[in-house]
Amino acid sequence: MVVIARLRAAPVVAWQAVCLVLLGALLGRLEWGGDPLDALRNMVFVHPLVVMGIAAVLTVWAYWLGVWRRRGAYVRHDGRTLYRGGAASWPLIAIRDVIVVRGELGVKALRLVVDDDSEVTRELVKLYLLEDRPEVVRDAVMFAVARAGGVGIPASVH
Repeated sequence: MVVIARLRAAPVVAWQAVCLVLLGALLGRLEWGGDPLDALRNMVFVHPLVVMGIAAVLTVWAYWLGVWRRRGAYVRHDGRTLYRGGAASWPLIAIRDVIVVRGELGVKALRLVVDDDSEVTRELVKLYLLEDRPEVVRDAVMFAVARAGGVGIPASVH
């Protein structure tokens, strides 16, 4: 595996801290008094939205723990496939370009233009998470694409 991009630790830890604060706030909203049967009844019937919120926060926290585990090699390739984290992958020969796009909330991200007959780009990584400059990551991806026999787009030098 060839590592293309690593993630900075600070934003990942910050997202984990936000999850812990939200989890603490939601757990504080539950009523724990009385015997365990009353507490369970209260959770299920009186505060079901709080319990669902706790489940959602735990899911997001588990995601950020997974990102933390893979932060040293978040974007990588094996000569045939580009991998992001532990879930997403694309064949290198299908990648046409890597672009910077500002999302709906104003957060910039590197996105892949993939040749699969769809008009949708695939998010690679948010820029604020990257340890390296976005140009370095873009050039590394495009170099890997050229080596794999994909579209040879010349790397940009800034």
